[in-house]
Amino acid sequence: MWGTRDLHFYQKEQIKRVRVVRRADGYYVQFSIVQQRNEKHEPTNRMVGIDVGLNHFYTDSDGKKKENPRFLRKAEKALKRAQKRVSRKTKGSKNRIKAIKQLGRTHLKVSRRRKDFAVKTARALIQSVDLVAIEDLKVRNMVKNHHLSKSISDASWTLFRQWLEYFGKVFDVPVIAVAPHYTSQNCSNCGHEVKKSLSTRTHKCPHCGYLDDRDTNAAINILMKPLHGLAQLPRGTRKVTPGDEMTLCSEEETQKSKVTRRARKPRQ
Repeated sequence: MWGTRDLHFYQKEQIKRVRVVRRADGYYVQFSIVQQRNEKHEPTNRMVGIDVGLNHFYTDSDGKKKENPRFLRKAEKALKRAQKRVSRKTKGSKNRIKAIKQLGRTHLKVSRRRKDFAVKTARALIQSVDLVAIEDLKVRNMVKNHHLSKSISDASWTLFRQWLEYFGKVFDVPVIAVAPHYTSQNCSNCGHEVKKSLSTRTHKCPHCGYLDDRDTNAAINILMKPLHGLAQLPRGTRKVTPGDEMTLCSEEETQKSKVTRRARKPRQ
């Protein structure tokens, strides 16, 4: 086996599982090893809210934007060319098998680029802040929109969130998921609801006159939700740990979304 890790560094007792994975470019062996990973994080005194989108990959509460790489859109010509080669080959021939393998490697290259971007972006974001607030989006329901399903899948918001939560545990940085309701409609300055369509990219509040980018306004609202929950803690009780922050915010969102049930009638 060829690899980048020396397996003799670990004891046999640490290896809990070995899995053989087949990809378009060959076979890989994955070793699941029990190892505690803790990285040192330097405090930055900076907390951000993240609003993911399609025009930009994400916009934080400070107004900074990360461009959307759109790996699938950029590779559509190469994928179309590889698919044509497959369709033109005779079924059952060796040339068709070669064309299918080439098509698979093209798709694999796109998925690896997407994963590499998600990993590097999530790690850089976690190292630069002390708290991250994100939206708890239901991507499975969002891709039902046939006009935006390809762009949403290409953005890979779920993959980005998974790596955010992973690096949050490694660097001991809280990553809090909040409900996405009214984050784009409410004004971050006065709290009033300002209805706007998806084509409206500027937030202008008629109540207080606040003017800002639509995504930046939403990111500020996302950040204010967990901060509002932390502010309700009584002072001088005990120190708030990252685990307490996540528990507090999850309980708050659960209580808001919980449907009230009527008391059951006693059996006759």
